[in-house]
Amino acid sequence: MLNTEPDRASGTDQRLGRLADFIFELGMLRKTPRTGYQFLGSGQENVAEHSFRVAMIGYILAHRAGADPAKTVFLCLFHDVHEARIGDFNYVNKIYNSSNPELALTHALEGTGLSNEILGFWKELEAEETLEAQLANDADQLDFIANLKEEKDLGNPNAAKWLEHAVPRLKTDVARELAQAIQQADVSDWWFMRPDKSWWRKECLPEK
Repeated sequence: MLNTEPDRASGTDQRLGRLADFIFELGMLRKTPRTGYQFLGSGQENVAEHSFRVAMIGYILAHRAGADPAKTVFLCLFHDVHEARIGDFNYVNKIYNSSNPELALTHALEGTGLSNEILGFWKELEAEETLEAQLANDADQLDFIANLKEEKDLGNPNAAKWLEHAVPRLKTDVARELAQAIQQADVSDWWFMRPDKSWWRKECLPEK
């Protein structure tokens, strides 16, 4: 009779188990809050939400800059995975606390077969020597800038002060151009004014 039970001693089976572990660990990013909003006084998001839009912004920047879009997106996707283990340290936290994100990511990837590639992405991002790494880091900031603009439009006066410090962190011209466009836009225009600003009136007003 054919044995259909998995071989628990095989390296392949162990690797699948570690990949399953890693998938569950990634789910922790949905439960890991971005902590800077405690000081802003409004707004909230978790690390998974943040990483998704960072990846999208990275794709946009790479296309505009003539960089490798796929590589830029990979750098964005993995930039905060270590926070599943150590959490998100805001700028005040970092004055008093230290962490080892590379060690956390190394432990998360052990046995998955993904270590060399993903750790390579993370080290490239930290070094900021390639255009893709610079764009990925700028995408990280642009997501934050977009959130600050939204909070500013919703009436938080502190958001404008934070924007003054966030925008100068950008390293690339394409990111600075996009940051300017974000600051000049109204956060509701994408649905309220386009493609025809009268569409919502037609849908919402009662028929006579």
